[in-house]
Amino acid sequence: MLKAVIVDASALSRGLLNTVLTDGGYDVVGQSHTSSQGFALLQKYQPQLFCIALEQMEDGSGVVEQIRAQYPKTLVFMLSGALDAATLQAALARGVNGFIVKPFRADAVLKTIRATVLALVKRQQAQS
Repeated sequence: MLKAVIVDASALSRGLLNTVLTDGGYDVVGQSHTSSQGFALLQKYQPQLFCIALEQMEDGSGVVEQIRAQYPKTLVFMLSGALDAATLQAALARGVNGFIVKPFRADAVLKTIRATVLALVKRQQAQS
């Protein structure tokens, strides 16, 4: 079972995503409203998935860059209600692996995660 950490300032969003992930077979090992606490949870539990809201990514902490440097195999998913091309490109350049759109639709969230994991596995297999 893949482990996940959720970072979002909205307790409602964290709760909804927690339910979607748990019902989808993921183990949510931690939740936080700040990027620094989220990173501490990442260090403690070393989850495969790190779901972080756009606002927490842009708080100046450089959390995505820290994750890329220290935990390169962790998949980072950005959570946002509005995804424009510039935001998507900037997030990809920082190392985000996938995007989860708010409001959360369970089927879309799970499909996004599954597709990202499968693409990563295929890339790794092609390299070896």
